[in-house]
Formats: sequence, structure tokens, C-alpha cells
Amino acid sequence: MTRTFRSEQERLLHNINLMSFVIVEMTLYLDTHPTDSEAIDYLQHYVRMKNKAMQEYASKYGPLTIDTADATSGKEWQWALTPMPWEGGCN
Repeated sequence: MTRTFRSEQERLLHNINLMSFVIVEMTLYLDTHPTDSEAIDYLQHYVRMKNKAMQEYASKYGPLTIDTADATSGKEWQWALTPMPWEGGCN
């Protein structure tokens, strides 16, 4: 099934959510299989992908989390001024 997105922003947010799900599931798996090096590599791959996607999202649409907020971008604290996706920021 192919999903249609209304915007690039919505597509990027969807992908971030998918990567977050994989990261949580892999973390749970590694809680019971801590020596599975293949799983560790898989987790690290998705963490890198999510970090990259989060930076891309922040640069285009504003930060989703405080750790991707740019405190050096001007005289206003954009974190407080940018609408979050659940506030209609993805429309």
C-alpha cells in the first residue's frame, strides 16, 4: 500500500516516526539480547538515520525536539515561536 502525503514536511515527519518506532523496538530487543552485534549495528544505523532526518526537519520546518533547536539563529527563540506538528505546523 502506497501512502500519499500532503507535503514534504508530512512525509519527513512520518519517516521520523517510523525510525523512532524501530529504535524503540530494537532497544527493547537488546534489553534481552545485549550481545547481538548485528542488532546493535541495526540500531546504530537507524539512530544515525533519525538524527539526520531530525536535523533536516529542523533546518526546513523548525525543531521537533529541544536538542535540534538552534540557539544561535537570531534574536528570537524560534523553539517557542514555531508551531509544532500537533498545533497545525504540518499543514
